[in-house]
Amino acid sequence: MALLDTTKDTQGSGLARVNPDLASERLTASFCVPSLTAVLDGGAERTRVRRAVGTYLQGLETTAVFDISTQEFILNTPTISAMKWWPGDMGRSATHTVVFAQLYIHGKCYGVHPFIVQIRSLQDHSPCPGVIAGDIGPKMNFEHIDNGYLMLKNVRIPRENMLNKFCEVQPDGTYIRHGSQQINYFTMTSLRISLIADEVILPLMKACTIAIRYSVVRRQSKLKPGEEEAKILDYQTQQEKLLPQLAAAYAFHFINNYLHELFNKGYKEIQGRNFALLPELHALSSGFKAMISQYCTSGVDICLRACGGHGYSLLSGLPSLYTKILASCIYEGENTILLLQTARFLIKCFTAARAGQPVPPSVTYLAAMKPRKCPAKDKLDFLSPDIYTEAYQHAAIRLISSTAAKLQDLIQSGAERHEAWNQCTVQLVQAAKAHCHYITVKNFVETVEKLENTAGIQNIMKHLCDLFALHGIFSNAGIFLHDGYITGAQMDMVTASYLDLLGIIRKDAVPLVDAFDFTDKNLNSALGSYDGQVYQRLYEWAQKAPTNKQISPAYEKYLKPLLHNKLSKL
Repeated sequence: MALLDTTKDTQGSGLARVNPDLASERLTASFCVPSLTAVLDGGAERTRVRRAVGTYLQGLETTAVFDISTQEFILNTPTISAMKWWPGDMGRSATHTVVFAQLYIHGKCYGVHPFIVQIRSLQDHSPCPGVIAGDIGPKMNFEHIDNGYLMLKNVRIPRENMLNKFCEVQPDGTYIRHGSQQINYFTMTSLRISLIADEVILPLMKACTIAIRYSVVRRQSKLKPGEEEAKILDYQTQQEKLLPQLAAAYAFHFINNYLHELFNKGYKEIQGRNFALLPELHALSSGFKAMISQYCTSGVDICLRACGGHGYSLLSGLPSLYTKILASCIYEGENTILLLQTARFLIKCFTAARAGQPVPPSVTYLAAMKPRKCPAKDKLDFLSPDIYTEAYQHAAIRLISSTAAKLQDLIQSGAERHEAWNQCTVQLVQAAKAHCHYITVKNFVETVEKLENTAGIQNIMKHLCDLFALHGIFSNAGIFLHDGYITGAQMDMVTASYLDLLGIIRKDAVPLVDAFDFTDKNLNSALGSYDGQVYQRLYEWAQKAPTNKQISPAYEKYLKPLLHNKLSKL
């Protein structure tokens, strides 16, 4: 993408029709963007997958009983609570589905396994015998996806319909496993990683693009007497709303690349029957799905409100982004439950690390705890990646170690293990978030260090990395001040450096969102178009509304009788 590419999708507008405010932003940027998307390329397009899966797999009630005499599995939904609810496209469209059920052979349960089940006829699309299926009804969004419910009553399927890459049931009922029981979590792990990019990070990138472009077109009041009204992005408060969200979009894009690399490595190892990477992969996918979806949902909401009244118009494109991303905090595992799964992994690794045992690469830092203070002397020190990365590491270690100590104290004082765990869950969630935040900052730093400084890209990425890290400290000051690792005076330095960065990144804000390379059609926003013709487009789109092409139905029924009644003259 050229810096001033007039061939970009702008509804036929050439550069001459581009809003001069946006044009000047691109011309005066302090660095050139030949295409930041090349730098940010995360690899080939990935298939979008939508499924609804519960977090407590062991508690599934649906059963699949093997009938040796017929070489079939008999599937049953024993209770209303065992009904499958939410899977996408199952309400009206799907003919086949993959059902997870508890496998029983000769009365013995072998745990959860996946089975291919035909649920509708290929002739007339009616439900198959024993299948009760339908749509779950209206939702907050995603009306185009027919999320469904499913109950099975003595539904028989051939033995071959059990997915058996890692286990199988032989004709005589012999059960053979080729790997770890934890392989069942691999499906959810892959889904969580895939949705992070398409369903979570992408909406934040779009929201940033819309809000930042609009913020250099919208003018409000005067910064200096006698001058024209200022672009609202020139106000520090607007910068403080939007620029940290922009930095987060880049940070999460890079962590998404990190997760995909880990996933690909894990998949290759699993192909060779090595399941050692599964616990770490499951913990990271759970924690990052939760942290990133929460952060991005808040970020889209901030972008929406930063656009004022126009942000609430569906024509802005922001409300649809918000309702879409909000659901991501719930599907593929509710976020609190996911963070607790990550926390369970962290507590195990912390205990192992302190005992001198080997731990996975992402948690080796747990063995390096050294009580000390932040060495920063002035605000410029906080622009050093070593300084703020160590601060995040210290915070994560403190939260994990203190929660582990509390857990141990409760158990030693006589509490049952599950009771002790429940009394620590709020702190466990905090610890899991701190771990994920630390890994994100660390990965951002390492990614920036590997970039070439062509056209100043590394410099601006460094500024974004600094902003992301310092915004986290600024917004969660209590965590860093808690044990005195950062002092009150040092927190003032953090604040000063953080606010300085807002003004620096402000100059490059428009090229940075242009680099996401969204077309106008893809954004579908009157506020975020490339040419910046906000008000013309709002008016044109509003004219197309059905309500502006017909007489109000209330006129004939209510207003006309009232207006033409003689009594109205009184």
